[in-house]
Amino acid sequence: MRILLVADIHANWPALRAIEEPFDACLVLGDLVDYALEPTPCIDWVRRKATHAVRGNHDHGVAQQVRVQGKNGFKYLTGVTRQVTQERISSDDRRFLGALPVTKRVSLDGVKFLMVHATPRDPLDEYSIADVDFWSRRLADVDAHVICVGHTHHPYILEVGDKLVINPGSVGQPRDSDPRASYAIIENQRVELKRIEYAVEETVTSVLQSALPEPAKALLAEVFRTGSLAKPDSSRVKSEPPTTTIPNSAAS
Repeated sequence: MRILLVADIHANWPALRAIEEPFDACLVLGDLVDYALEPTPCIDWVRRKATHAVRGNHDHGVAQQVRVQGKNGFKYLTGVTRQVTQERISSDDRRFLGALPVTKRVSLDGVKFLMVHATPRDPLDEYSIADVDFWSRRLADVDAHVICVGHTHHPYILEVGDKLVINPGSVGQPRDSDPRASYAIIENQRVELKRIEYAVEETVTSVLQSALPEPAKALLAEVFRTGSLAKPDSSRVKSEPPTTTIPNSAAS
């Protein structure tokens, strides 16, 4: 079985449509909306192609019509783009986001998967670093072999005892200084983190042509083009994504 694992699409349709991987199952780890400005085709893609999907904190905020106010950084960008998101989605789209489960357990190829946007302890909001001690405390009572998470916009694969944590990174807004869309493929118990170039300038153009405040346009253009909100002279990193295998005990 070939499994496509995606997270943090964030309404970036050019990035999502660039992923043309064949798959038998598609797992979506939340945050379909906010930041970029094309939520409708992204939601439609998930409706049609996701075998299983969970709700992210941005999906929850949009579904519950939560207003966010922030003066800088990503909180500021959430606040100003959420209004656009609300204007561009339908009530049916909003209900779809709100109906997504917060956690999902599935069995694929004899392997137990747990899907959450953030962590099992706090499925919507906790920021999960790639640290064995951090994850050991959160997985002690989790009955799953593979834990699939998003939220951080940083891809990683981490072995924690007989369990494997996979964060595929962000499709729509990477923040690891590599602007390419990030996702993961699981096939024959092998996990591969992958990156793909996409039409970044299409995403940037949709932002620049919108009615967003000029500071928001500049910040969004920066993060889409560079993969971070770092200073303009910071280096861009494009390293080969790692691969690993699901531990034997998990695949049994």
